[in-house]
Amino acid sequence: MAATVNECLDTPVTAPEPGDGEGGGAAATLGEMVGRQFRLRDHYEVGREKVREYARAVQAEHRLHFDDEASAAHGLPRLIAPPTFAALLAAPAQTALTDQLSGCDLTTAVQTQQHLELHRPIVVGDRLSSTIALRSHREAFGGDLMLVDNYIRDQYGCPVVTSHTSVIARSGGSDIGRALSALNPTILRHDVRNGAAPEVVDVTGGAASARAETSTLRGLDRRTAAVGDALPTRQFRLSYGDLVHYAGLSGDPNPIHWYEPATALTGLGPGVVAHGMLTMGLGASYLTGWARDPRALREYSVRWTSPALVVPGRLSVIEFTGKVAALHRDSGLATVAIGATQNGRRLFGRATATVKLG
Repeated sequence: MAATVNECLDTPVTAPEPGDGEGGGAAATLGEMVGRQFRLRDHYEVGREKVREYARAVQAEHRLHFDDEASAAHGLPRLIAPPTFAALLAAPAQTALTDQLSGCDLTTAVQTQQHLELHRPIVVGDRLSSTIALRSHREAFGGDLMLVDNYIRDQYGCPVVTSHTSVIARSGGSDIGRALSALNPTILRHDVRNGAAPEVVDVTGGAASARAETSTLRGLDRRTAAVGDALPTRQFRLSYGDLVHYAGLSGDPNPIHWYEPATALTGLGPGVVAHGMLTMGLGASYLTGWARDPRALREYSVRWTSPALVVPGRLSVIEFTGKVAALHRDSGLATVAIGATQNGRRLFGRATATVKLG
């Protein structure tokens, strides 16, 4: 349910306020960026048709993503977005962070881990702000391993989603980095190559997440679940067109998701690499389908061991399984371990979710 000012009073907000510093100064090294935080000046306004488009992309089928009357019947003012919808805010945050860095190009970065804290559902009409921070950095695996935080709040300052993302960015001085840099001008969108980065304000000072409860769930009854229960297996099919569509929808410019020669340069393949957030979004659809309510997902964490691959001209099948690892009947919170495989190859090294049952 969309937050109001009064509801926010019960959820202390400790997000940093704008300081005197402005973004857009001299670019910093990765080491200098650790601990600094920037808020994007502009907000992201959630649109009704964008919610529906994203739901179709991650194959989320619940009526609360599509049907205004169903949303009203559940006490919601408008359609709600699938749990991983905040992935659409990653592209401007990534561009803004790249603009602050010296000698680091995140357009070809590869996601390795993702943790989401879902404080309340995203609702059509929300105006979301992003505060981004580089929490840590180290050199590893022939590149720069970074942990980036994104604190997403609504127009009232209430927390909506807190995202923690681990990525590897290849050094521009490596053989692969040079090859990709030479390739990018001929294949990336014109706005990625020539567009201005989003304006930011330096708000270094600390941000913290907080829990905001949502409206009453109408999903799976906690009394019908037990520790050790296996979730029904579900298969999702992806085509090359699904990846191209998701790349455009999310604004992700990384060519390994839609251009086979770029994927080959990285040593991956055959085919192209499915977006990490696309496979994670399918997993969220799997979980909320089991829980019977898209508002049920409260935390969701994935560590990837292998990417899903899609070969043009063929359908790719990803199979999800799950098991209830813990259940607290008083609160209705269940911990679910999930797995994802493609042709018997594990995609997730470790994936867990906290799901609230009715």
